[in-house]
Amino acid sequence: MSGHPDFAAEGLLDGLDDDALQTRLELLERLFADGLTLAELRAGTEAGSLVFLPAERLIAGVPIYSGRELAERTGISVELLVDLRRAHGLPVPDPDAVVFSEADVESAKLASAFLAQGVSEEQQLAVVRVLGRGLSQAAEVMRATVLELALEPGASEADLAERYAERVAGLLPLLGPMVDYMLRLHLRHMVRTEAISAAERLEGTLPGAREVTVAFADLVGFTRLGEDLPPEELGRVADRLATLTADLAQPPVRLVKTIGDAVMIVSPEPAPLLVAALGLVAASDEEGEGFPQLRVGIASGTALSRAGDWYGRPVNIASRVTNIARGGSVLATRDVRDAAPRAVRWSSAGARAIKGVPDRVGLYRARPLEPGETTSGDAAAAAA
Repeated sequence: MSGHPDFAAEGLLDGLDDDALQTRLELLERLFADGLTLAELRAGTEAGSLVFLPAERLIAGVPIYSGRELAERTGISVELLVDLRRAHGLPVPDPDAVVFSEADVESAKLASAFLAQGVSEEQQLAVVRVLGRGLSQAAEVMRATVLELALEPGASEADLAERYAERVAGLLPLLGPMVDYMLRLHLRHMVRTEAISAAERLEGTLPGAREVTVAFADLVGFTRLGEDLPPEELGRVADRLATLTADLAQPPVRLVKTIGDAVMIVSPEPAPLLVAALGLVAASDEEGEGFPQLRVGIASGTALSRAGDWYGRPVNIASRVTNIARGGSVLATRDVRDAAPRAVRWSSAGARAIKGVPDRVGLYRARPLEPGETTSGDAAAAAA
């Protein structure tokens, strides 16, 4: 072990039995020989992430700059670097800690280039916050995927670290083009579907509040289910709901977000959203007895879209109507029914008091049309 620190004396082998100690020692020696510092090994040991350190080096590069040095090198203020780090949802290191690499230099240069194009710091931070949330989830899925590819029965920690790094090295060049393509695809869709009124053009302002139909769908009894199922199975149920929604939310319907055991979808037109909601309930029923029933609440009205989310009265009402709906049902406000009287079969569910709304709200249950069935204006009126 010549040339290596005394890892035992450094406390990096504490609490390990003979077999585990030997494999850990092999890993530490490999990592130190590859250039990782004792401080990095200590931090990795404390965090339980030693096997990921080689892959981390591949992804982020070798840390050689502090935050202050990074700011000096790129002309970006330390304050903006800190704000961007927070917007990513990442921990903020001490400005004098050497934790930044050449990859961080290139990222800071991009921030400077955006400023030169007239994109303000506030606008950059708004974009980074949204991307940070989505990419954080994507990174977690990617990490698990690569780990599944790298795991092999009986592999030592050193072998796993090497295999994981090899997998990352093979996949990393593909991720940039994939994310770039996906972002371009979504930008193209947004450009095609974004509408700006004449008044907004004259005023030079962003599109303001607009008419939209909002739906929330949540899994009935999901919290109680968590007491009976292991976390992995519970996570699969939530992931399955997100997958079903993404498959059914075809334009103009859009999946806005997942919220644990619930999803939020919106549409500028109520009819497609009603069809998607009913399809989602049917799809959840087809998942079988192990999948909880779904309930959906829908409302229409004026709402504002900002940072990938929606805000306003219909969002609040749709959420509260969802809590009223029975399992396996789609419940909508009268505004939704009046705007799409022939899209589905309607039946009255009475008027209910809803928190934050002064008057009782008329609610209507939506059901799919039978094959070949069409509703008439008279039938829609009778549903009132």
